[in-house]
Formats: sequence, structure tokens, C-alpha cells
Amino acid sequence: MANTYTRIYLQLVFSPARRENIIPVRYKEELHKYITGIIQNRKHKLLAINSMSDHIHIFIGYNPSQSLPDLLRDIKANSSKFINEKGWIPGTFRWQEGYGAFSYGQSQIDYVIKYIDSQEEHHKKGSFREEYLKILEKYDVDFNPDYLFDFHDKIPDRE
Repeated sequence: MANTYTRIYLQLVFSPARRENIIPVRYKEELHKYITGIIQNRKHKLLAINSMSDHIHIFIGYNPSQSLPDLLRDIKANSSKFINEKGWIPGTFRWQEGYGAFSYGQSQIDYVIKYIDSQEEHHKKGSFREEYLKILEKYDVDFNPDYLFDFHDKIPDRE
């Protein structure tokens, strides 16, 4: 009987609702550990995770036994509940609908890990909006500005 073999690497990117700057930076290590547990419990391999106050990057070795939308639903629902139970922010925390998912090859693993690990330094030079638009352009993703993480203002025309 033949076996199934896969090697799929995905970078996942998403933001809190209304792109608010509310991811609690002082609790980011605890949040990252919690999200790592969700990912590992669903048989994926975490390669890197880092968050800023307005978005999160997660790089995984993806196991196709779980659909990508189901994985993102599990990460978002469970981590939102976790943040709310901890009372880390006033009001209710929730993630914005939607996400970015971008694939990489084996030779790009080190680059992506370094990129995610250096988010703090990277965002001294540019905003999440600028970063996300560059990723979409790099991957030639056709997107509707009306549904782009509430980035409704001044999205440059694409040629």
C-alpha cells in the first residue's frame, strides 16, 4: 500500500477586528505559546510566530489532513477566547474575518523564519498595511480593497 507524503510550508497573516492595535504586546509570549499548542494539537509544525499590536505572522509546516480554513478558524476562535478569559484588554477581543496564506519552498524556510522573527525591527520602517500590500503584490494576488483588513484608504492602483 502506498503512503502519502507532503511538505507544505505556509505563512499565515491576520489582524484583530477593525485592525485595532490591541494584541497585548506584554502578553505576546503567552499568546504565542497558546497558539503554538493549537497548531501542534492539530498535527501541524510551528516554525515561527510573532505578533505586533495590529497583526500576527505564523509560519507552519502544514498537514493537509485539516483544511486551511478549519485551522484558521480553530486558531482564531480559541485564541480569542483565551485572550478574553485572561481579560488582557477592555471589552471583547476578536480577530478580523479573513487571512492571508502564502506558500514557500524548502529553500525559503530560513528566510521566512528570520523575516517573522524580525517583525519589530521591520515595522520601525513600515506599517502592516505597507507590508501586507507588498506580500500581495509579490504573490500577484488579485484582491478587492473593500475586503482587505479594513484598509479602505488610498490603496495604490495596481498595474
